[in-house]
Amino acid sequence: MLVIAAMMIGLTIFGGTKTIPLRVELDSSAEVVEHVDGVIEVTIDSQTMSYNGDQWRYQETRSGKRTLFGPETTQNKFLNKENLLLVLTNASFIAVMAVGMTGVIILAGIDLSVGSIYGLSALVGAMVLETLSQSDAAWMSSGIVAVPLAVLVCCGVGAACGLANGAMTVGFNVHPFVITLGMMAGLRGLMIVLTNAESIGGFPESFTRGFFKLEVLSGIHPVPTAIMVVVALAGMFVLSLTVFGRRVFAIGGNETAARYAGVPVGRVKIVVYTLMGALAGLSGCIYLGYYGAGEPNAGMGFELKVIAATVIGGASLMGGRGTALGAVLGAIVIMLIDNGMVTLGIPQNWNQIVMGAAIIVAVVVDQSKSRFGARGR
Repeated sequence: MLVIAAMMIGLTIFGGTKTIPLRVELDSSAEVVEHVDGVIEVTIDSQTMSYNGDQWRYQETRSGKRTLFGPETTQNKFLNKENLLLVLTNASFIAVMAVGMTGVIILAGIDLSVGSIYGLSALVGAMVLETLSQSDAAWMSSGIVAVPLAVLVCCGVGAACGLANGAMTVGFNVHPFVITLGMMAGLRGLMIVLTNAESIGGFPESFTRGFFKLEVLSGIHPVPTAIMVVVALAGMFVLSLTVFGRRVFAIGGNETAARYAGVPVGRVKIVVYTLMGALAGLSGCIYLGYYGAGEPNAGMGFELKVIAATVIGGASLMGGRGTALGAVLGAIVIMLIDNGMVTLGIPQNWNQIVMGAAIIVAVVVDQSKSRFGARGR
C-alpha cells in the first residue's frame, strides 16, 4: 500500500498536466435543442440550461452517446477521474487471475499458460455470444440469458484447461513449468485455428453496456472493479479460513511433510490449477463484456503480468506464502507502472524491461527477508 501511495504521489507531481475540453455526458432523458443563434439548450427533469455555441459543441455518436464539449481546461495527467478509473479497470483483468495464481505459487508451482487460457476462454465465449446475437429469438439476447451463459462458458473452458494442467502435472509427475509452457503454446495455436486469426464481435447489448460496461454516473464503469473486489474477498476467505486453504499452505511449505500428515497433495494441486483456469476464464469474460470483442492475441504476455503481480504482492516463488489481497495490490502496482510510463512519456518499448526488473527486485527483496528472518530465529 505504501508503494502504491508513493507511486501515485510521484506520478501526480512529475506527470505534468494536459489541456482538454470540458465535457458533459448527457443521458437519454436529456432534451437538446440547437438554436440558429448558436445557443444550445439542454433540458433535464424540467430544468433548462443554456450553453454558448461559440464555446460549446454538441456531438451525438451512432451508438446514441451524447456529449457536450466546452472550453479547454488544464488537469493533471495522472490525477484525474478518467485515468484513475482506467488504472482500476485494467488492474481488474490482471487481479482476478492473480488471485488464482497466488494459490498456485503458494503450492510452489507456476502457470505459464494463464494468458493463453484467458484468450481461449474469451474466444469461445465470443463465439457463443455472436450466435446469441444472431438468433431471431429476442429472449436469447437478453441479459438474463447472455450474461450467465457467457460466464459459464468462459469459466468452464478455463476450468477445463486448468484441470488439464493440474492432472498432467500430478499424473506425469512433471514440473508445472514444463506442462504449462507446452499448454501456453498449444492453446495459443488452437485460438488461431478456431478463428482463422480473425476477431469476433457483435455481442448482445445486454451483455456489454447492459452489464459488464454498465455506466454509473458519468463515465464510471464499476462492474470489473466490483468483480475484482468479490474475487479478492473470496480468495482471502478460502486461503485464510478454510481447511482447503490450510492444505495449500502446508503443501507449499513442505510437500513431503504434508503428504505424511495425510493431506491429499495430488487432489489439492488439481483443484488449485482448476480454480486458476476458472478465474482466467472469468477475467476473459470481463474482457469480452468491457471491450465488446474477442481477438486471437487476447492475453498475449499476460502470464508475465499475472506472475509479477503475485510476486510483487508478497507471494514467495519458493512456496508457502502469499495472500489474495497482496495479489490485488500487486496488480494495481503493475498497472501503475504501465500507466506511469505513458504519463511520463516513456516509450512502451521499455515496458517489458521495467516489468522484468520489478519481478527481479520483488524476488530479491523476498529472499532477503527470508534470510534475515532465518538469522533472527
